[in-house]
Amino acid sequence: MRDNLERSFDTADVQVERTLRRDAKENRERILHAAKALFAERGLGVTLDDIGHHAGLGVATVYRRFPNKVALVEALFEQRVIELIDIARAALEFTDAWEGFLFLMNGILTLEAEDRGLREVILGSEYIQGRLSDLKAEVAPLIEELISKAQEQGDLRQDFSANDVPVLTAMAGAAQEYCGIIAPGIWKRYVAIVIDGLKAERSSCTTLPQEALDKDQLCQAMLSWRTYRLSGGHH
Repeated sequence: MRDNLERSFDTADVQVERTLRRDAKENRERILHAAKALFAERGLGVTLDDIGHHAGLGVATVYRRFPNKVALVEALFEQRVIELIDIARAALEFTDAWEGFLFLMNGILTLEAEDRGLREVILGSEYIQGRLSDLKAEVAPLIEELISKAQEQGDLRQDFSANDVPVLTAMAGAAQEYCGIIAPGIWKRYVAIVIDGLKAERSSCTTLPQEALDKDQLCQAMLSWRTYRLSGGHH
């Protein structure tokens, strides 16, 4: 009799543990789904309380799955940054480097322009640490290599720099935020205009009035942009 009772208790314990694991997994997915939606719309300034409310969960449940926002941002955006790396690597496989460059720009901007959170991950955020920071660092050298190839083949204007790409991303994102509700995807119009201006074979390229940002200036711009967003749009 005692053995039967012990086996019954053991079975019940296993069932409870499985239920808890299943609930934990489901809650984690609900949190990630809510975070993805809120970050895309409102950026990384969204709080864990906001995410819990959107997911229909208590904030304590959110903190059990993710101890802080850094952990949540890393879990949500790691795969997105890997997608950017894959796009850049695929672009380098093009025999025609200009076509590869167009593939790269279309891929990057499609991912970032309509996802404010991802844009902030790439352009600069205090939540980008550890694994996510390491992945982000892999993107720039691939873009630099592709741009060099396109310039060597004579298709991309020589004064274009890899450091111009994040600024173009910011421009596309600004266009989307400005009038995307009225005209979804409007950023594509302005990117197409910019891309036409990057073709080397244009009969009369306008001499660019300023040099591209160097790496230090780009880092300073990212920091300034991040501070500006955190302050609610006040320098």
